[in-house]
Amino acid sequence: MIKEIIKAEEGEIYDIELETDLLKANEKLAEENKELLKKYGVKAIDILGSIGSGKTSLIELLVQKLKNKYKIVVFNGDLTTTIDANRVGRHGVEVIQINTGKECHLDANLVKKALQKVDLNNVDLLFIENVGNLICPADFPLGSEKRIVVISVTEGPYMVVKHPFIFMGTDVVVINKIDLASAMEVAVEKLERDVYAINPNAKVVKTSCRDGEGIAGVISALGL
Repeated sequence: MIKEIIKAEEGEIYDIELETDLLKANEKLAEENKELLKKYGVKAIDILGSIGSGKTSLIELLVQKLKNKYKIVVFNGDLTTTIDANRVGRHGVEVIQINTGKECHLDANLVKKALQKVDLNNVDLLFIENVGNLICPADFPLGSEKRIVVISVTEGPYMVVKHPFIFMGTDVVVINKIDLASAMEVAVEKLERDVYAINPNAKVVKTSCRDGEGIAGVISALGL
């Protein structure tokens, strides 16, 4: 069930189009979030990707596989709705919705507000689902330990090369909906090569969240 909805107030969003000092302010808050999470031993994972790539489906599967091993909390970022939070909450974990209004990404300030609503003594693992976007979130660290970028074959063969910056700082890249690769005429191996060309240190995992294929590989790549 959804515990609470965090809404961005006027002037709280740090937007990528604004001055550099705001980006620095976000980085400072992100470091504060990271230190807080480290203090309580919480492993936080930021999950990014376009709308429809499968971020929420991936989180649902991870929660189902891991909820008996870890005490999990999920932050769901979206513009206005609680649709994704409702989906995740039905699996019996604590969920906090973060609504950004018109803004296209989460920032460290909103995550800090959400962290204040959680008993961190009772959390092992935090999944943060960012707003569906492959551009703006790249420059806004949240304080997480690791980043996942989810792409799907339905987004076409050029998703990686067209959005290189989001992949530069990620730890794990999930190529989702591989069961549709043939129908979409997209070569999964080419997407994988594109990722490694940009970020040789990334771990690439191929999944089909429809049937759960590859989820064990995601868990392994995250060290969970």
